[in-house]
Amino acid sequence: MTSPTDDRSPKLPRGWLHATVVSAIAFAFVGAAAGFVAFLSQLRGAEVAPGRKADGIVVLTGGSSRVSDAMELLAAGYGRRLLISGVHPTSTASDISRTLPENQSFMTCCVDLDRTALTTRGNAAEARRWAEARGFKSLIVVTSNYHMPRALVEFSHAMPQTTLIPFAVVGDKWREEPWWTSASTLRLLLSEYVKYTAAELRVRLEDFGIDLSPEMSEQPAGPQSRRPATAQAN
Repeated sequence: MTSPTDDRSPKLPRGWLHATVVSAIAFAFVGAAAGFVAFLSQLRGAEVAPGRKADGIVVLTGGSSRVSDAMELLAAGYGRRLLISGVHPTSTASDISRTLPENQSFMTCCVDLDRTALTTRGNAAEARRWAEARGFKSLIVVTSNYHMPRALVEFSHAMPQTTLIPFAVVGDKWREEPWWTSASTLRLLLSEYVKYTAAELRVRLEDFGIDLSPEMSEQPAGPQSRRPATAQAN
């Protein structure tokens, strides 16, 4: 008579899988919260003049007063030339100068327009080409305070030998009310934190030779008239 086979495999405690899943979610939540706090700690609450001058200035379109602040830095002599990156293909220097009447003279002598970049990564690539063509070794990077951490990740990766000096633009809404009291501002910050984390991860993987998203052409796939007015995801 054949005796039944004994099941001697160890029994997992009841609820072990559930507890593991809950613990993993809790750790992920705590890690994400800590990362968000670290991200917020990088954001300036007030505009601070650059501590030094640079060869050039690069401003990323997509936020209020970014271009006007960059023009003021150019007028104050903080850089020799200004690149406005992410300009709509149909926009001209005259269109921009009409919105900045006090700095019109600089538009003809010292400002270059980049109509190619569609993303922050594209901004960095175009800024690198612009700086290399002019032999610039230092750049003041102008963008909104919430966007600056991600911009610096992309710019530092694209041009590691270039000195980058951040100038964070602080919007009126940011100054007028704490970010945690505004649902729209909180959503913006959470969205930017996710994009910043993704950029950090991609850059670190590329440092190890793993390129999950090879840089594509920054030219729009469709007709230029369908391109957004400013760089996407900025």
